Amino acid sequence: MKNILVTGASGYVASLILPTIKQNYNLTILDNSSKNKTGESLPGIKVCDLSETDNSQYIDYFSGVDTVIHLAYKRSSPGGVWDTQISQIDKFPVELENIVMANNVYRAAYDNGVKRVVVASSNHAADWYEHSLIHNGIKDIVGPGDYPVSDNFYGWAKASYELLSWPYASGKFGRKLEFIHVRIGAPRDVDVKKDLADPIGTEPAGGGLANFKRNLGAFISKRDITQLFLKAIETKDIIDEHGIPYQIVYGCSDNTRRFWSLESAKKILDYNPQDDSEIIYSTEIRKHITDSKSETNPGRVGK
Repeated sequence: MKNILVTGASGYVASLILPTIKQNYNLTILDNSSKNKTGESLPGIKVCDLSETDNSQYIDYFSGVDTVIHLAYKRSSPGGVWDTQISQIDKFPVELENIVMANNVYRAAYDNGVKRVVVASSNHAADWYEHSLIHNGIKDIVGPGDYPVSDNFYGWAKASYELLSWPYASGKFGRKLEFIHVRIGAPRDVDVKKDLADPIGTEPAGGGLANFKRNLGAFISKRDITQLFLKAIETKDIIDEHGIPYQIVYGCSDNTRRFWSLESAKKILDYNPQDDSEIIYSTEIRKHITDSKSETNPGRVGK
């Protein structure tokens, strides 16, 4: 049985995938808190601060580990990516801490002989394409091969995780450490009431129905995200065309309104998503989109 280490174990994504992972593997879980967001204590969690470059408090946890799943992340603003309590331009310092933390995890994995690191990247690593092209009907789909450009520091940090891992994966430091970066979409339930309550649009997709349609495209169900991470653990061969054990995959369900490519996830990891937001939210779609379709509500996503 493989030994798996999960960072950020008290976070939301961890809450989706850990119930299945702990049934299949020997598990070590780390976080800087012993409680999740609802205040519940997590049995067996090891409390440490992975952003500290002095790794004496956590280095031993990486010993004997086969795969690290790196989910840990420090929020740069209380309300998330589009929260306006802190201006976008002022979110750089915390995101820089997140990049340092990623390297600390990579280095600890490398020094302890870990074979693979699966990283929670984000769709925001390539946000510029979505915000400037997808929602304006200029581009149909974004793939992992598109150069990672983001118009916010959160996405920039996630893209930096990906680029930062390349020297480790290429063998420049000695051995090749395997990496799979999962650009997670929208793993929470689509909240049409919340989307429609924002008619002006504080998020780049726009307001109201634009947000709703965007979130339908980005949605990933609990069973699909769990399957994707399990595939990232188990897939034996992730070598790219240059001989580097390095892959970037998008993480969303097989949604009718999907605007990210699942090609690498399906081809390399044999990802077989089971859900489609068009079916799960068919009642809401019929009520708020299909029945109200007009010249002011065109298109699959965005406007």
